[in-house]
Amino acid sequence: MKFKNTLAFSKQLDKEDKISYLREKFHIPKDQHGDEWLYFTGNSLGLQPKSTKEYINQELEDWANLGVEGHFEAKHPWLNYHEYLTDKMAKIVGAKPIEVVVMNTLTTNLHLLMVSFYRPTKTKYKIVIESDAFPSDRYAVESQLKFHGFSKEDVIEWKPKKGSALLDIEDLETIVKEQGNEIALLLIGGVNYYTGQFLNLKRITEIGHSKDCVVGIDLAHGAGNVQPNLHDSGVDFAAWCTYKYLNSGPGSLAGIFVHEKHSKNKDLPRFAGWWNHNKATRFNMRQPFDVMEGAEGWQLSNPPILSMAAIKASLDLFDKVGMDALREKSEKLTGYFEFLINEIDSEDIKIITPSNPKERGCQLSIQVKNADKNLHKQLTAQHIITDWREPDVIRCAPVPMYNSFEDVYQMVTILQTLL
Repeated sequence: MKFKNTLAFSKQLDKEDKISYLREKFHIPKDQHGDEWLYFTGNSLGLQPKSTKEYINQELEDWANLGVEGHFEAKHPWLNYHEYLTDKMAKIVGAKPIEVVVMNTLTTNLHLLMVSFYRPTKTKYKIVIESDAFPSDRYAVESQLKFHGFSKEDVIEWKPKKGSALLDIEDLETIVKEQGNEIALLLIGGVNYYTGQFLNLKRITEIGHSKDCVVGIDLAHGAGNVQPNLHDSGVDFAAWCTYKYLNSGPGSLAGIFVHEKHSKNKDLPRFAGWWNHNKATRFNMRQPFDVMEGAEGWQLSNPPILSMAAIKASLDLFDKVGMDALREKSEKLTGYFEFLINEIDSEDIKIITPSNPKERGCQLSIQVKNADKNLHKQLTAQHIITDWREPDVIRCAPVPMYNSFEDVYQMVTILQTLL
């Protein structure tokens, strides 16, 4: 499609958008005059579905009316509430239901998974991460190394080539080929938080497994944004949060994936709790620990219902529209965004996110030479909510569920004026 840099054209794209109705299902923040903000930070915190209050209120009512009996008598009995989320979450990340469970929060889950899958020896103990990994991933990896008696110097960084912001899969191949005998784990962000680059998970897995390295993926910026096809990729494990593209609310629960090939391996070391014990004997209370099969075998505690109700509200929306339709709009929306940014007549601005739609999600990272955070503050003053990353990058994520083509047009128009 040939794009046009006009307001009328953006409105026409919205008129042709088959899933534009989804926008009305979200609360869009407004200024004091009742005008909607231009919200581009679904990559940090997704907007609230209007149905979320109803879903949470249902559980509050059942708690008020039933007390502890809500575990069995609530409209959605609480005892196994996490199971209501499993099938729909599995579809979103391209997994089998046995491979997925919603539990805890992201970094907690990464640590629990590394208990099982980071099993260093005296000779094979190093961990590969991308050089600009999200800080919490780096902290988690460094603390795991220290816990096992190694040092943060045993982190191997997969770096972009000089002069590029993007990672090259051939560089990872070289790292593993040359140092694979010392590498125990690759823990890679599937979609890089800074550049928005969506990496080839299947190829990463093949590279890691070629030297008997375990492969784990942080999908914090991928779940609900791209189609990672975790099962087919062959990765050993993955974890993600739900408060970004999955719209579950600030600090809400996270999800994990453990590949089916590990599902029956009860000898994998892991921490134990009440909720990863065999359901059939869980309430006998005096049975020795009998770990469950699949991803539920990593769940420790009974589910926090109010948080899961918010996740359920969002997953029900995802299930109705489907990831295929969301990705189709996302590619068109970011394509239009990219076109408009490239129309700005300035050598000081460029997009560092890959131009190939298959190698990115809905985030575009815009680098503005010689800019500082004042530019971000000026955008915010115009009620354009973006995300600033030092030294000179504005991260913008037009989310297909609630952002419009007109949003994108208006944002770029104001940005050009500020520049």
